[in-house]
Amino acid sequence: MAEVHKQERVSYEGAVVTVSDKSAAGEREDKSGAVVGEMLETAGIRVVRAEIVPDDAELLKSLLCELCGEGINLVVTTGGTGLSPRDVTPEATLEVIDKEVPGMAEAMRAESLKVTPHAMISRAVCGLRGGTLIINLPGSPKGARECLDVVMPAVPHALEVVAGEVSECAVEPRGTV
Repeated sequence: MAEVHKQERVSYEGAVVTVSDKSAAGEREDKSGAVVGEMLETAGIRVVRAEIVPDDAELLKSLLCELCGEGINLVVTTGGTGLSPRDVTPEATLEVIDKEVPGMAEAMRAESLKVTPHAMISRAVCGLRGGTLIINLPGSPKGARECLDVVMPAVPHALEVVAGEVSECAVEPRGTV
């Protein structure tokens, strides 16, 4: 899996949202949110919000809309992407995004399948709401780390494109044939 590389400067703001009934109730430590936050900071994305919410679709939709409305560039959720009746993160995300970015979720599942057959039951989605990229990750610290490792190399470019900082994605660098 790709490693996260530190950028020269912090130019984007991120938020981490842990979706877990047990963590929200204080019954379990939020290890996956901590892992995700550390990885974003290492990549040069300043984490300005970290939230823990229960598996509640309406509450999650409201929080995602709030975070996107604050101008945060990247929201990463962890948890709620499986098959249990309380896993509602993908549905909540799909209801608030304007555009789906399926390649990111597909890449996470494809790479995770090399590690565990359980990856095929992940329902994680990724997409844009306005100028904010939302990425769903699994709830386990190991799964969250592995999946974020997969998409992180593309995240800075995606944020640049969304922010209008890149006008031509297919332009050859100067000096090339």
